[in-house]
Amino acid sequence: MSDTGTAVPRADEHHRLRRSLGFRDLVVYGLLFIAPMAPVGVFGTLDARSHGAVALVYVVATVAMAFTAFSYAQMVRVVPQAGSVFAYARVALGKEAGFVAGWMAMLDYLLIPAVAYLFSGIAMEALVPQVSRWVWTALAVVVTTLLNLWGVRVAARVGFLVLAMEIVVLLVFVVAAIVVLARGGAERGWLSPLSGDGSQGAFALSAVVGAVSIAVLSYLGFDAIASFAEEVTGGSQKVARAVLFCLALAGVLFVAQTYLVALLQPVSSAELAADPARQGSAFYDAVDVSVGTWLHDLVAVSKAIGAAFAALAGQAAAGRLLFAMGRAGRLPRALSRTDAGVPRVALLCAAVVTLVAAVWAARRDDGMDHLVSVVDIGALTAFTLLHASVLAWFALRRRGGPVSWWRHVLVPVLGAAITLAVIVEASGAAQVVGAVWLAVGLVVLVVRRGRAGPAEEG
Repeated sequence: MSDTGTAVPRADEHHRLRRSLGFRDLVVYGLLFIAPMAPVGVFGTLDARSHGAVALVYVVATVAMAFTAFSYAQMVRVVPQAGSVFAYARVALGKEAGFVAGWMAMLDYLLIPAVAYLFSGIAMEALVPQVSRWVWTALAVVVTTLLNLWGVRVAARVGFLVLAMEIVVLLVFVVAAIVVLARGGAERGWLSPLSGDGSQGAFALSAVVGAVSIAVLSYLGFDAIASFAEEVTGGSQKVARAVLFCLALAGVLFVAQTYLVALLQPVSSAELAADPARQGSAFYDAVDVSVGTWLHDLVAVSKAIGAAFAALAGQAAAGRLLFAMGRAGRLPRALSRTDAGVPRVALLCAAVVTLVAAVWAARRDDGMDHLVSVVDIGALTAFTLLHASVLAWFALRRRGGPVSWWRHVLVPVLGAAITLAVIVEASGAAQVVGAVWLAVGLVVLVVRRGRAGPAEEG
């Protein structure tokens, strides 16, 4: 039973997950998926768009994503099941809405790991150019898939070591940056990361809001924590706390590193805006010039390894989503089979799809652009249905006791408004892919309607 009396689907030992995760394990999975230094790749773009107020962008983005995190914390107490938003929407909005939420989240969970694997392959090719990036990409998929197949607890332990390495590298960067700033001063004004560097005119709130629509993508992955609700010891309250803690910690890390690198940045935001080719390497360039090549290389290696394990967390979440949809009869029932509490069939299916997408992209010069342009739509659509689930369950159906107008109405309404605004700001290609994926999902829903039979839980 859940904290509010909603039953977890009963299953035999071949369709049941094993409870073995603690609070630390949940935070590890969440931070691995997000990546502690996620802003590295988008720093230049955000700096240019926000007129230099890049740290403020992450402050606002953290607050914006807090609405989604809070809605997850509300619903995981009601439906502490694998599949997260699929299960929430299914209970609160109906089986069809649940399928749509799960189907759209699947696009995110399958493609974000592909992006991370490709990033790892590109980084490794730069270090060992004799080996093609697609080989490194495929190798990363194989290694992390084997860890996931071994079991969620083993993967969490290895992931903790990788996460610790990433945190250490981030701390080295912070200390080195502070030393450089103490000795030589800042290249920009000390408050410029929060107020803009002035090179593109006066502070513009619209510029910050426009950059936030990109920055929120750095947080995609914290929601994966909710996918492990059936594998946690100690109840759903622990999952809710982990979701909120992970987002808050990521926000602090993102604001701190972007604030420091903005102070070290010798190039103005106007110059970056005028030369888009420099935006992708802006973080590395600032570190290289101000601190030294050694830190540049250290950050690059950390990102290469960290990306592969971010994909590990994403693949694990994708496996749980496929497992939950298979158990509910919305996808083939075979996906819900477990072996010693591990959903190996679902994990292998997720791994195959991700491998194909990642290797395909690795063999194309524009592969990264194609993947990155579409990964956000699925998650943002699922987030919107998550907020609708909170509103429906607590405020409309009044199933959660007395209605709290700020928790059950204001938060989900504002959260949905934010996610819808980001969808509107997404690229045309992403919107088209999202629409096509949704259309395919609706066809699958129609074809499978009525076939679930006894597999359909509740």
